[in-house]
Amino acid sequence: MKVLIVGANGLLGSAAVAALKGRHEVIEASRSGEVSVDLTDPQSILRMFKEVGTVDAVISCTGSVPFKPLAELTAEDFRSGFEDKVIGQVNLAQLGVDYLSDGGSVTLTTGVLAREPILTGAAASLANGALESFVMAAAAELPRRIRINAVSPTVLAEATGYHEFFPGFQQVPAETVGRAYVKSVEGIQTGQIYALD
Repeated sequence: MKVLIVGANGLLGSAAVAALKGRHEVIEASRSGEVSVDLTDPQSILRMFKEVGTVDAVISCTGSVPFKPLAELTAEDFRSGFEDKVIGQVNLAQLGVDYLSDGGSVTLTTGVLAREPILTGAAASLANGALESFVMAAAAELPRRIRINAVSPTVLAEATGYHEFFPGFQQVPAETVGRAYVKSVEGIQTGQIYALD
C-alpha cells in the first residue's frame, strides 16, 4: 500500500513511520519536510495531494493546542487550538477522499484528554473530543468503502517533558502507538477510536 503520513517528523509520526515503513510505501509529509503541508491551509493540503497522487491510506499525526489554566484561556486560544488540531485534520480527511483509492483509510490522532481531564487541558479536551465525535459520524458517510478511525494515546513514555502534567497516568511506548496505526491502516474497522490508556 501507499501510505501518506502527515506530521511524520514528530514523535507520533515517527512511530507511525517506523511501524509501517517496512510493510508499505510510506510518504512522509510535514510543515518542513520534503513533502510540505500546512493543515491549517486547505490549498496547502490540495497541493500536497496533487504532488503525491492517489494513496491507499492517510495518517495524520498533527495538531497543537494551548495548555493554560481555564481562567486564562481566551476565545482566541480555544479557536486557534480547534483550528489547528480539529479543523486541520478534518480538512485533511475531507480533501483526501478524492485522492484515496477505493477501500482506503484515513487515520486521525486524538488523545487521552478526550476521556480524562488534567489541569490546563481544557482546550485539548475540547479538540480531542470533537475529533473523536467527527470520526464516529464521518464513518457512516464516507464513499467507496473508505474507512476512518482515530488513534488516541495517553502520554507517551518517550515524551518525558509531559510526564509531570499527567500524574498517575499510564504511559504508553511510541512503538505501541505505532502498532495502533498499523491496525487502523491494515484492518477492516471504521468509526473506531483506538484508545491507548
